[in-house]
Amino acid sequence: MDKTIYLDNAATTFPKPECVYTFMDEFYRNYGVNAGRSGYKLSKKASEIIQETRTELSNLVGVNDQRKIIFTPSATIAINQVLYGLDWSKIRNVYISEFEHNAIARTLHHLSKKFNFKIHFLKFSPDTFEINTKDLAPKLINDKPDLVCISHISNVTGYILPIEQIIEMVSVSSPIILLDCAQSIGLVDIDLSKLDIDFAVFAGHKTLYGPFGVAGIVNNSKKVKLSEFIVGGTGSDSTNLDMPSDGTLRYEAGSYNIQAIAGLNAAIKWIEETKTNVIYRKEKELTDYLVNKLEEIEEIQLYLPKDRDRHIGIVSFNIDGYSSQEVASILDRDFNISVRAGHHCAPYVGRFLNTNEGVVRVSLSYFNDKEDVDILIEALNEILWR
Repeated sequence: MDKTIYLDNAATTFPKPECVYTFMDEFYRNYGVNAGRSGYKLSKKASEIIQETRTELSNLVGVNDQRKIIFTPSATIAINQVLYGLDWSKIRNVYISEFEHNAIARTLHHLSKKFNFKIHFLKFSPDTFEINTKDLAPKLINDKPDLVCISHISNVTGYILPIEQIIEMVSVSSPIILLDCAQSIGLVDIDLSKLDIDFAVFAGHKTLYGPFGVAGIVNNSKKVKLSEFIVGGTGSDSTNLDMPSDGTLRYEAGSYNIQAIAGLNAAIKWIEETKTNVIYRKEKELTDYLVNKLEEIEEIQLYLPKDRDRHIGIVSFNIDGYSSQEVASILDRDFNISVRAGHHCAPYVGRFLNTNEGVVRVSLSYFNDKEDVDILIEALNEILWR
């Protein structure tokens, strides 16, 4: 088969909308200079696209204030900036879910070696994926949360975590809340003006359909001012050895990746034109189609929430008699189908799903179709017939 069936969109969406490629090329050719470092026209144009992208993104997530958008090179760096920017002398109990990516899990593990805090888990049922409120409620009273870090959508199971329910449960102690939206912003409607969340992290190259090299933080906190984690040049007040005390420049040391930001700008405009609910509906229909097809294969074990309305885009499974790595390798080598195998940078999910050998992950995007799913199903059946 000559055509590549790309089903690893949880890692990065591919392809991107055509307007992203076009605008990145045109903008970088004409305005690919250092933004915010000079007063000439080219530099001002580069700065304008940064500010416009902040505004577009802030409107997309409901905060409607471009000053709340902090750009970083990746979501991992954004999470590090948030967590290392906190005052750990005031944090004793940290709560996370078992769905967390290593961007959160490893960072907290590293910080726990330096500071005296405990990491607790928000327990979910492996059969239904529903949160265990009976056991969690008394725990939250005995070990009141100071910080809660939760993924919005699991990058392994496609489970949409009940963030509203979690926020309500932990609200008794008014903890700092960090929401990892790497798999959700652009796909799921998010109105941060209605959620008591301090920081939301986004990744430009995933559900926002932008390029690598741009991600960031939505700083929605009214109670926390982050300390600087990465420091350096900002293009202003250069003789002052301290970082700016306020504003986005406090957290944006170094030169902006203007080409990546231009790509994100075009991607967000594409999302606005296409409509988030339309993107969601198409991906949900395709997800359900894939699940229904996989359920017809007796040898396949699926890892899904009971409530399918809380599931989107990502389907993980194993095949009897094969490791996840073997399945992914055969699909790539013999059928030109790109999927991911293993633990997917999520250290606790294998324990939660009782599958320590990893899983095959199929992740969809707006640009996949039923033909892609049919080709995958045909390939899986052929593997089983061998």
